[in-house]
Amino acid sequence: MVDRILDAHHHLWDLSAMRHTWLAEKGVTRFFGDPTSIQHNYHISDFQADHGSIQVSGSVHIQCGVAVEDSVLETQFVQEQADEHGLVKAIIGFCDLTESDAQKTLDMHQQYSLFRGVRQIVGRDAKEDAKNGTNALLEDKRFLDGLKMLTARDLSFDLQLTPPLLKMATKIFGKVDALPVALCHAGSPQDVSSTGVRDWELGLKTFAALPNAICKISGLGMFDQNWTVDSFRERILRTIDVFGPSRIAFGSNFPVDRLYRNYSETMGAYLEITEGFTPAERTSMFHDVAQDFYRI
Repeated sequence: MVDRILDAHHHLWDLSAMRHTWLAEKGVTRFFGDPTSIQHNYHISDFQADHGSIQVSGSVHIQCGVAVEDSVLETQFVQEQADEHGLVKAIIGFCDLTESDAQKTLDMHQQYSLFRGVRQIVGRDAKEDAKNGTNALLEDKRFLDGLKMLTARDLSFDLQLTPPLLKMATKIFGKVDALPVALCHAGSPQDVSSTGVRDWELGLKTFAALPNAICKISGLGMFDQNWTVDSFRERILRTIDVFGPSRIAFGSNFPVDRLYRNYSETMGAYLEITEGFTPAERTSMFHDVAQDFYRI
C-alpha cells in the first residue's frame, strides 16, 4: 500500500487571468485529442475534486503552454493558489532560455518561494514540432547557455521531447551534468510499433546514463488514448527497469489526462502495475523521488 502520493506532474490555469496558447484555440484537435472539455479554468479546488479519495499529500505544478508574456504571471497565480489552499509544493515555470532577457525573467520567477525550475518544451509531436520548430532548441547554443544559467541558480529543468531526440538531448544535458533534469512523460512513447518501442527504449537507456536525470511516468494517455492497464503495463515496467525505482516519479498530467480517464483510474493503474515492487520502492516512486528532486 502507498500511503503518500506526491503527484509529480499536473497543471493549473486561469484563462481569465492569462493566455494559454493551446487552450485559447477553439475547435483544434491536438496530438493528444480534442481539448474542448478542459478549456476552462482549472484551480487547486478542481484538482482536489478530481483526485478525490486518492491520498495526494502534495503536488508539482508544471507550466502548460502559457504565453511568453504571461509566464511569470502563471507562477504568481499558482503561488497564490498554493498559499490559499495548500497542496502544491513546487512550481516549474516557463522561461525561453534562448531570449536575451532570460536572466531577468528567472529573477522574477524566483521571487516566488515555490519556484523550482523551468520547462521549455523541446518536442511534443512530429507534426506540431515541424510547425513551431521547438526541437531546434537542442542545436541552439543559446539554449545550452540558458541551461547553464539554471545550474548557477540551483534550479532544475523539466524536459519534454519525443524519442528520436533522446540521443541528442543526452549529449546536450551531458554538458551540464550539475543540472537536475526530469524527463517528462517517460520520453513520450508515441510509436507503439516494434521498431518504435525498440528505439524509445534505446533512447531511454542512453538518457538514463546521465547521473543527474530522473524520469517521470506521466501523460501516457496522450499517446494511448484508449488505454487499459495492460496496454500501460509494459511501457511502465520497461521505464522502471531502465531508470530503477530510485529515479522514477509518478504524475497524473491532470487535467490533460482527464480526457481519457478519471484520476482514480489513472493513478489506480499506476498503483496496480507497481504492486510487485517493495513498499520502500513504491514510496520512492510515488513520493520520495519527487520530493528530493523538487526540493520539497
